Amino acid sequence: MDASILVVVVAALAVAALARRYQLASPLILVLVGLGISWIPGLPIVGLDPDVVLFIILPPLLYSAAQDSSYVALRRNIRAIGLLAVALPLVTTVVVGFVAYWSLPQLPLVAALVLGAVVAPPDAVSATAIGRRLGLPRKVTTLLGGESLLNDATALTAYRLALGAAVGATTSVWGGIALFAEAAIGGVVVGLVLGVVVSKIRQWLTDPPMETALGIVIPFATYFVAEEVHASGVIAVVVVGLYLGQRSAREGYATRLQDSAVWRSIDVMLESFVFLLIGLQLPEVIRGLRGHSVGAIIWAAVAVLATVIVVRMIWMFPATYLPRMFSAKLRERESAPPAGAVFVVAWSGMRGVVSLAAAFAIPLTTEDGSAFPARDEIIFLTFVVTVGTLLLQGTTLPWLIRRLGVQSNERRSDLLALAAAQDRAGRAAGARLNELAEEIDENDAMHEQVDILRRWLRSRKNLAWEELGRGEDELGESPTVAVNRIRTELLQIQREVFIAERDAGRIDDEVMRRVLSQLDLAEGLSDRRSRSGE
Repeated sequence: MDASILVVVVAALAVAALARRYQLASPLILVLVGLGISWIPGLPIVGLDPDVVLFIILPPLLYSAAQDSSYVALRRNIRAIGLLAVALPLVTTVVVGFVAYWSLPQLPLVAALVLGAVVAPPDAVSATAIGRRLGLPRKVTTLLGGESLLNDATALTAYRLALGAAVGATTSVWGGIALFAEAAIGGVVVGLVLGVVVSKIRQWLTDPPMETALGIVIPFATYFVAEEVHASGVIAVVVVGLYLGQRSAREGYATRLQDSAVWRSIDVMLESFVFLLIGLQLPEVIRGLRGHSVGAIIWAAVAVLATVIVVRMIWMFPATYLPRMFSAKLRERESAPPAGAVFVVAWSGMRGVVSLAAAFAIPLTTEDGSAFPARDEIIFLTFVVTVGTLLLQGTTLPWLIRRLGVQSNERRSDLLALAAAQDRAGRAAGARLNELAEEIDENDAMHEQVDILRRWLRSRKNLAWEELGRGEDELGESPTVAVNRIRTELLQIQREVFIAERDAGRIDDEVMRRVLSQLDLAEGLSDRRSRSGE
């Protein structure tokens, strides 16, 4: 099994690298490749271990997404995100449960509600990736990202309650509500406490490699502690990620640079692995259906898949427009989004590995020792919903975004805000530089360095305003861009000399690595594209 997992990881990275190289949607390609590989006879079956997903894969992905999220933007859109991440999963759980109960006679209602909770949470990884590439408005990507952070907690808590009822545990309605509140509040408390503690420790360390290493451990430790005290591990990880993400702006530059590179690599590896793993589950899912009526299963699969999609579509429009109809304050504060943007959010309900992991985690037996009712059917229906939404909605989402014109060019407004902030920052830094210059003796050579710093501050202020002007196609290369290009070329020349010195034996490898690190940092600072992630 260990070797199989290693092979899956390597294959997933290879497929993802090709997809990203040719600007294809890697999650969809990985699922398709996984489905294709699963049909090859003689290959070992790589099963999906729910514990691996829920304890090893989910926490770091949630933590990384939370760190990249904006607490300010989430708070500004808390009403819309709450309707998507809390209310919608609960509604989906109930509606899908009753549809499954009606379409599959051998499925008891309580087991059908387990299925509803399993397929309730969308996974916005592929949707946000597609949206950013195609220029979705920032508010839309904020809604999708905020939903994906919180809906897992809602759905998994509902799943826990439904599962307890299905296996024979006595859980009243009020007991279930109390358990839900306890898990949510406990998750917030655990996340905040650990966030404050870890932030203090990282400030005390002032050691970038150790701070980054601690950051890698945080999501796993947070999830474990929260689950041990019967709180929501998902909510705890999200809260600690949001808190530390906000605090990261006050940390050292080296820690931020390292964290960004490390977590981007972790995200790529884990996301590639889980999407390929989804496709590879087909043989195990089909094997569990032996002896079942094919017609009844297909009918139930179509009904559940359609319900999952339609419930979200029906929910989105009233949830978006009704609050504005009844609240004059809301109408004054927020303009109503165009119907096209609402439709795109409604269509971005692809399910992911969390649903499959929850389905495979259903126990084999109930408390009285009897087999869990229709467990194989629940797993199959979950698989159909996961793969069906990824392929149906995921493949058509780019076309839909272009067709409805739900794209925005927020670059100019961003540059205006950046230019104004850069101007204020430049004035503040310039005032401090003038104070320092007054303390230097007239004949001191430091005056030359002060002039260099003044020119650097001026170039920093000019950079943002240059970007607001006409493009390089009209005006040619701007002075700042030209200086950065020449500076990068000079740094490359120096780098080649140091490598040659090392090869000739005149400097040691350790010396060369130290100098190259300084040159790399200088090149990164001058390369605007590398900083913006373009």
